[in-house]
Amino acid sequence: MKNLVLPCLLVICIGFQSCKNEEKQKEAAAAKADAETIVSTECYKAIYEQDTIDLKLNTLKNGKVSGQMVMKVAPVTVRTGEVAGEFHGDTLFVDYTFRESASKDKTFKNPMALLKRDKQLILGNGTMQTTMGVTYLVKDKPIDFDRVKYKFDLAQCGTGTK
Repeated sequence: MKNLVLPCLLVICIGFQSCKNEEKQKEAAAAKADAETIVSTECYKAIYEQDTIDLKLNTLKNGKVSGQMVMKVAPVTVRTGEVAGEFHGDTLFVDYTFRESASKDKTFKNPMALLKRDKQLILGNGTMQTTMGVTYLVKDKPIDFDRVKYKFDLAQCGTGTK
């Protein structure tokens, strides 16, 4: 009889521990979902010659930004994808993960920097580098926000963005 008591206690302790782990996982998932709650949404449009870019940005409760971007670059290239990143001061650094209309089976990812100036977002030109398949903006090189093609103005949401 003594030999049965010890294994039974061990099984009960393991059961309690797994319940505690489940509760912690549920709490962590709830906290993550709360942090990813959308606080505000803004839409922007940039037009340069024959090119049009529609951008929808969702500001999340945790301060990060997510959204969608559709780039229609003349003559036929259409890039559709998602942006995700965060502000550092007045500059929004995002990764743009997209597919081109010509090659729907391939996914591309590019870093972007957008300067918020008044009610505009200005897409900067920076030096990019690829290391081990990851493309990023080179930190020691300045990003040019003056000689640029794309300046985004506030627009109504619902036209051209999801």
